[in-house]
Amino acid sequence: NSGSFLWFFLLLPKERTTSRETAVKTLAEKGNLVMSNETNETPVQGRKVGIARFFELLGRDLWPLYKSGILCVLGFLPGTALAVFGMMAGSALLTVVGGVVGGLVGGPFLSGMIDTVLRALRDEPGYWWVTYRRAWKRNAKASLLPGAICGLLLAMEIFTAFHIETGSVAVMVAIFVALILLAGIAQYLYAQVALVDLPFSSLLKNSLMLFLGYLPRSALGILWQGLYWAAIALFWPLSGAVLILTSLWFPCSLSLLAIYPALNKSFDLEAKIKAMRDAQLDSHDED
Repeated sequence: NSGSFLWFFLLLPKERTTSRETAVKTLAEKGNLVMSNETNETPVQGRKVGIARFFELLGRDLWPLYKSGILCVLGFLPGTALAVFGMMAGSALLTVVGGVVGGLVGGPFLSGMIDTVLRALRDEPGYWWVTYRRAWKRNAKASLLPGAICGLLLAMEIFTAFHIETGSVAVMVAIFVALILLAGIAQYLYAQVALVDLPFSSLLKNSLMLFLGYLPRSALGILWQGLYWAAIALFWPLSGAVLILTSLWFPCSLSLLAIYPALNKSFDLEAKIKAMRDAQLDSHDED
C-alpha cells in the first residue's frame, strides 16, 4: 500500500566483537525504524564518498533539505528570540527559559529535518512532504525532552560565555569543552530520535557510546558544525544572507554525513531497509 509505513526491529548482531563495535554493544535491543515507499525509484548503487557524495545529495535533494531547514529555523525562532533578549538584558532566567522553549518547540522540527537528511543519505525514495509530516508527528513527543535539556544546557553555556569576567581562562576552557560534548552527543541523540523508539535514558546512553566508539567521525561532525557557526559569527551581519540560504540544513547535512557510517554500522540500516524493500516487492509480485 503506497504511503504505508513498515515497522521492524533493529537488532545488533551478537557476532560483532571488535573494539570499536564493543563500544556500542549496549545499544538497545529493539527500536522502530520507518521506511516510506512513495515511489518506484530504487537507491543508487555504487555511492560516491566524501565531498562528491555531498554534492550528489545537493544536486538531488537540495529543495527538500532547504524546506526542512527553513521549517526548523521557524521552529526555533521564538525560543531563540527570547534567549537573545535575555542575554542582551543580562537575565539568566530569560535566557534559560528561551533555551528551554526553543528546544521544546524546535525539537520536533529538528527531528523532521534530521529525518529528511537521513533519508537522503539512505537514498530512500519518497515524497518529501508526506514523509516529513509523518516523521514530525511520529517524533514530536520523543523530541521534547531532548530538546528541553539540550536547549537548557546550550543557553546556560552561551550566557556564561558572554557574561564571565575577562581573563577567566579556566571557565572559558570548561565552556568550550562543554559545547563540544553537547554538540557531539546531540548529533547522535537526535539521529536516534528519528530512527528508533527508545526511552530518553537509553538514547542518551547510546549517544555517549556512539560518540566515544566512533570518536574520529564524531570529531568530524563537530568540526563541521563548529566551522559553520564560527564563520557565521565571524562575518555577521554579512553572513546573514548565507544563513538564510543554508539555515540549519547545511551544517546538519555535513554532520550526519560524517557520522552516518557509524549509525549504519551500529543499526544495520542499509541491510534491513534493503531486506524490507525486497520483501515488499515480492509481496507486490505475488499480488
